[in-house]
Amino acid sequence: MNKKDPYAALRFREFNIFLLVRFALIFGWSMQFIVIEWKVYELTRDPLYLGLIGLMEIIPALSMALFAGHIVDQKEKRDLLALCIALFSLISFGLFWLTSEKVSQALSTQTILYLIYALVFFGGFLRSFFGPIIFSLVALIVPKKVYPNAATWNSSLWQMARVLGVAFAGFSINWIGVHWSLCIIFGLVSFSFFILFKIKRKPVLNPKIGEPIVQSLKEGVHFVFKTKAILGALTLDMFSVLFGGAIALLAVFAEDILKVGPQGFGILVAAPSVGAFLTMLVTAYIPISKNAGMKLLAAIFGFGICIIVFGLSSIFWVSVIALFFSGVTDGVSMVIRQTILQLKTPDHMRGRVSSVNSMFVGSSNELGAFESGLTAKLMGTATAVVFGGTMTLITVLTTGIVNPTLRKLDLTKDLEAHEED
Repeated sequence: MNKKDPYAALRFREFNIFLLVRFALIFGWSMQFIVIEWKVYELTRDPLYLGLIGLMEIIPALSMALFAGHIVDQKEKRDLLALCIALFSLISFGLFWLTSEKVSQALSTQTILYLIYALVFFGGFLRSFFGPIIFSLVALIVPKKVYPNAATWNSSLWQMARVLGVAFAGFSINWIGVHWSLCIIFGLVSFSFFILFKIKRKPVLNPKIGEPIVQSLKEGVHFVFKTKAILGALTLDMFSVLFGGAIALLAVFAEDILKVGPQGFGILVAAPSVGAFLTMLVTAYIPISKNAGMKLLAAIFGFGICIIVFGLSSIFWVSVIALFFSGVTDGVSMVIRQTILQLKTPDHMRGRVSSVNSMFVGSSNELGAFESGLTAKLMGTATAVVFGGTMTLITVLTTGIVNPTLRKLDLTKDLEAHEED
């Protein structure tokens, strides 16, 4: 297969089915996050409660992450994913039921909030499994020589689903309300469950089936910490997301600062995903492996600048443009990070390494949401966003100075080696 083929991974039928499954899941999950945020702010009018949504998801996601990676490395991936999707459908249906008119009238606002947080908490457990399963399953569907291309399309599809999911959520809330928007989400999750079975069951490549869990977890963590390219990229991205995440406060900006309502809210949330998606499409044609470390640092520095501009803006379209370019820079970061993980992780350790990745990066989204809600409560919404962007800039500059290994990272030779396999 031609190594310059930008559609290499798409020429495998099961990979296309996998992308369809993941699109439906991410579209639904993204819609659900936005709809829940809107409902919670509608009930409370308090940004701190939005931050608590992130906290309710991060607690189980962090506590289960390493254990989930161990299980994923020990089990067949397709059936494990089917089980997780089935359980996710219960969460979607639960939220659909909870927001019905009859139930809403029968329960107090406090009870509804507690139940929403309980379902989000359950979703955090599932999320700890989704990342490792997806990361491992991709490697079983396509050959090694197209891993980088598969990673690019996988990340691009993820961003496209987020773009459409969050944008549609804003319009859907306006058109049919929260309750029926959640019904659409349940339908998407159910569709992904049934289409998944068009992918065949895959072999378990781990030679240490039945390995004691403590030893297994130690091996996974040790691998990440001794692989400086992975550790550096994950650490940098974790702190940038932790401090630079303004997404959790967008409902406040839409309602109280920019005053653009649910449709404007959908546009604001979609803007960074549009930027990231377009960037990832470009990287399918123009690889960014050369001088990857410096590009990663520059991208996250640019992300911090965009977040500061957004926090200072009181003009809707300036805010949209700032968020769009935050997505562009975040897209570069994501492609580099995913390529590093795919190229440098052995097949039998993909679940555990992906779990460590989710602890560093995935969970920092939720922790960042809580940090944003808390600082907004203490400092004010706009000040909290500017503070987060400034901390991101400081993190990038510090990392660039103290971590020369990351600064000098180049993935060109790794990519060439995999193309020759």
